[in-house]
Amino acid sequence: MSLSKKLAAEFLGTFWLVFGGTGSAVLAAGFPELGIGFLGVSLAFGLTVVTWVYAFGHISGGHLNPAVSVGLWMGGRFSASELVPYIVVQVLGAIVASGVLYLIATGNGTDVLAGDGPGVFATNGYGAHSPGGYSLLAVAVAEVVLTFIFLMIILGATDDRAPKGFAPLAIGLTLTLIHLISIPVSNTSVNPARSTGPALFVGDWALSELWIFWVAPIVGAALAGIVYKFFQED
Repeated sequence: MSLSKKLAAEFLGTFWLVFGGTGSAVLAAGFPELGIGFLGVSLAFGLTVVTWVYAFGHISGGHLNPAVSVGLWMGGRFSASELVPYIVVQVLGAIVASGVLYLIATGNGTDVLAGDGPGVFATNGYGAHSPGGYSLLAVAVAEVVLTFIFLMIILGATDDRAPKGFAPLAIGLTLTLIHLISIPVSNTSVNPARSTGPALFVGDWALSELWIFWVAPIVGAALAGIVYKFFQED
């Protein structure tokens, strides 16, 4: 498969993940009486992964996440020459998805960027910008641990020794569970691209706190890539 086709699939897949996941949070989570809440948002993120990886995972691998690309590279499953191009198009997909979501969300006159409380426009944050008021340390630990587990499951589910055809389901359900655990902590990132898109629109504090949602997921993913090699040894 040509690199251009892989990159196109990663761009569109990351667009779908961010639009579907953060879109559910911005448009549907708090809708009066019918809001889908934390459970619905968690399922939305998981469903974007399940649907896209089943449909296009055979083209690009369905990373949709810079941390996933780093973890797969560290685990010996991904080429170093494709790492930067993948990350670039993943971030671009997230930004475009956030732009489209902004156009839709403001279509009824609502200022979706108003205020600086937790979760504005589905942003990630810590301290005063954490949904549960969790500290930077708590957020960092949660993001490292959850991304580590996410990558361990991705690496295991896509291993040649694993049952065939079930990887997208296992990965999507894992992302759902991760959101069920950590939406109150950080509004859940485990994906630097997903964090970057909304943060660029909110600006200010969202951009100043964005660094941890790059560093922590990448650290967790890199550790998983290293640790999983242990399970590949005879």
